[in-house]
Amino acid sequence: MNRQLIRLLGAGALTAGLAAPATAQDIELTMYYPIAVGGPLTEVVDGMVAGFEEQNPNISVNAIYAGNYDDTRVRAISALESGEPAQLSVMFSIDVYELLEQDLIVPFDDLVETEEEKEWLDSFYPALMANGTVDGKTWGVPFQRSTIVLYYNKDMFEEAGLDPEDPPETWDEMVEAGKALRGEDRWGVMVPSTGYPYWMFQAFAIQNGIELMNENGTETYFDAPEAVEALSFWRDLSSEHDIMPGGTIEWGTLRQAFLEGQTGMMWHTTGNLTAVRNEADFDFGVAMLPAKERQGSPTGGGNFYIFKDASEEEQRASMELIKYMTAPERAAEWSIETGYVGISPAAYETEALQEYVDDFPQALVARDQLEVAVAELSTYETGRVREGLNNAVQSVLTGSAEPEEALSQAQSRAERLLRAYR
Repeated sequence: MNRQLIRLLGAGALTAGLAAPATAQDIELTMYYPIAVGGPLTEVVDGMVAGFEEQNPNISVNAIYAGNYDDTRVRAISALESGEPAQLSVMFSIDVYELLEQDLIVPFDDLVETEEEKEWLDSFYPALMANGTVDGKTWGVPFQRSTIVLYYNKDMFEEAGLDPEDPPETWDEMVEAGKALRGEDRWGVMVPSTGYPYWMFQAFAIQNGIELMNENGTETYFDAPEAVEALSFWRDLSSEHDIMPGGTIEWGTLRQAFLEGQTGMMWHTTGNLTAVRNEADFDFGVAMLPAKERQGSPTGGGNFYIFKDASEEEQRASMELIKYMTAPERAAEWSIETGYVGISPAAYETEALQEYVDDFPQALVARDQLEVAVAELSTYETGRVREGLNNAVQSVLTGSAEPEEALSQAQSRAERLLRAYR
């Protein structure tokens, strides 16, 4: 970690201007944390924890790095069920309904005590708060958040006769660019279909004018004509236009495929931005996802949650840690070190992030896309609902089912699962 980062993360005063906890007794916190995207992220989190402990010598924090988001949810819930101490965690923003179903978390509205804390809770981008807000209360606070963006190889664009400063803005333009980029050993575009296929499909659906769920997490619209058309277009990138490989494309290896020149464009999380910048030996651009009826991407990534079983003192200490880690300077450095979006307008007003985006304007794309972003797919019974949709998407991309049939089955499954919640 560079010296500037260590200095900022261990700064001697809370840059958010929030008071330290008024408790004298020693408190130990256990925080489960997902490390799901490449890069030495544990060092950054460890630096934040060290800075917080320096300012709060009566609070110690044990950060448990639990794998990907699903692993983190399972490990954190298992710890709670077995009586092991756990006070807070960063988990998927879309885990909120499952955590509510199991009565595991407390709303931040019940924990904020001062006007400063109320202002803090209102300081985040509204698009990033959407997944954490249920029934008028805030259950999750954003930290490790992202959108899907279009990465493209500017050198390949120039070689193919395309303007490297004019990435595709529509589906038709993406197909046209993909055909120009297509070569004997090179694809025009790749969209990952393992790991989080529902997430990529949601992006296509949004762009075609349909949101896949209601805001209460009780209804889905997987088989709407616009959704069927969106999945058909994704499949046709391979079967009709021949600009994307057939079958499934691995989430975990796509970044490397892009870096190795196997594709001229890729859709991926902005959480990969810093890693691509550090590793690419070519000039690359970042753009908002292309549109059909509208621009748009689902948000993604993780929120902070505080567990209900924690004592009042532990919940208070957890609040202090979360406020510290989401303060503008920390949010700015987190964005710089990872590529995740800065979670508040104040983060982009910091000197560090202003200097960074002046030198690397690609880092602003995910922030700007928040203006057209929507909440990530999240419902009650969210794991099983997503599983049905993932299976439908993959069955279509591998050629074993037609879009209308596959999405109808996913919708029927979702309706059965959600009936009790309506």
